[in-house]
Amino acid sequence: MAKEIYESPLADRYASPEMLQLFSAQFKFSTWRRLWVALAEAEMSLGLPITPKQIKEMSSNIDKIDFSTAAEYEKQFQHDVMAHIHAFSDQCPTAKPIIHLGATSCYVTDNTDLIQMREALHILHHKLKLVIQQLSEFAKKYAKLPCLGYTHFQPAQLTTYGKRACMWIQDFLLDFDDLSLRAKQLKFLGVKGATGTQASFLSLFNNDHDKVQMLDQLVAKKMGFDQLFVISGQTYTRKQDLQVLQVLAGLAASAHKFATDLRLLAHLKELEEPFAEKQVGSSAMPYKRNPILSERICALSRFVISLSENPAYTFATQWLERSLDDSANRRLAIPEAFLACDAILNLLLTVTGGLVIYPKMISRRIQEELPFLATENILMASVKKGGDRQVLHERMRAYSQEAGNRIKLEGGKNNLLELLIADPVFQLTEAELDRILDVNEFIGCAPKQVEDFLEKEVKERLKDKG
Repeated sequence: MAKEIYESPLADRYASPEMLQLFSAQFKFSTWRRLWVALAEAEMSLGLPITPKQIKEMSSNIDKIDFSTAAEYEKQFQHDVMAHIHAFSDQCPTAKPIIHLGATSCYVTDNTDLIQMREALHILHHKLKLVIQQLSEFAKKYAKLPCLGYTHFQPAQLTTYGKRACMWIQDFLLDFDDLSLRAKQLKFLGVKGATGTQASFLSLFNNDHDKVQMLDQLVAKKMGFDQLFVISGQTYTRKQDLQVLQVLAGLAASAHKFATDLRLLAHLKELEEPFAEKQVGSSAMPYKRNPILSERICALSRFVISLSENPAYTFATQWLERSLDDSANRRLAIPEAFLACDAILNLLLTVTGGLVIYPKMISRRIQEELPFLATENILMASVKKGGDRQVLHERMRAYSQEAGNRIKLEGGKNNLLELLIADPVFQLTEAELDRILDVNEFIGCAPKQVEDFLEKEVKERLKDKG
């Protein structure tokens, strides 16, 4: 049956059930209720006339949300928090007088957003760890596999596939650390009141500042936060949203870089993303093996990167203690950024767990370019045999141009080595050239760098971080 109303592709196509559940209406409004319970429990523990019976009544209805009743109330009040206070009160008649006592709307809305972001950061952090582990296995396996390096996407000195994978891992490790740090540094709004002065709570506790401070800390602790904003307006500073989405944009940029590299390598027929047995690459061209997963990673990554600009505007335009033009915007930008990052990581898990490598194609490409790359080594070997460096250099330049024209103008094979062997001025035999052209002599410290990086950077960083 066709769907008759629009659904975000992030919901019906890309994001995972766990991330979708985290930003669902059920989770959101159940968290509002948990916050109301936490507030009532803390107020009761500090001496306000709230009874265990009221707490129990509220606690037993946390997940029993009547969405239709809440919707009716919202039509009447044009206020979502008031609508849910009344819907909750209908289910908790005994607790009705003390629900939301002393609080303003942002007590539930802002603190819930922070809970969602914290849990979402943990989900992304765990998935990124798995991506790094899979890429590390690939890097270890191909630490010594020589391949043609590229600068400006032009042939350059050799590297190894393990070293190239470590470059991707290094970017993801920086994101891994950023996700961890941002989750740890996330601050809870707590209970601050209409303009952040906590005046309503000070009144409730008869001007006892210590109890107001204890209330703030108790609620934060009940909701699993160690850090609180000491200063706020009605809302927590939207600078924190900006910091969070900048971390997500950083992850998206790393993913885009990896997926772009993979698309380039797929064009070279060296490395490909997994391709299912019955997968169709093109509706018109049956032979195609389009890198659709990598392309999707790039598409979603651009979306996340673009969203990172959004909270900067929201933060910059908040007036004094608050204005409400942030609300509708944040309902879109924050969940969509997390859902898109989740989708990116799901794709990365699939791609990095099934990379297909073609060593013979890699070797063939090396052999096509190696004669040019080895010219300096050949030059030095001939000089050691008594040759004149300047004469040799000019001959080498001329032969290189000749071989290059043969490749580009005639479509022929690289015959530079044949030209050099045939010229007695170089004094080199075919066997000597073979020794000079041993690819393992052109990869430098790459294998050792891979070994050191995986042991000292990856292993150590992943060990203590979830």
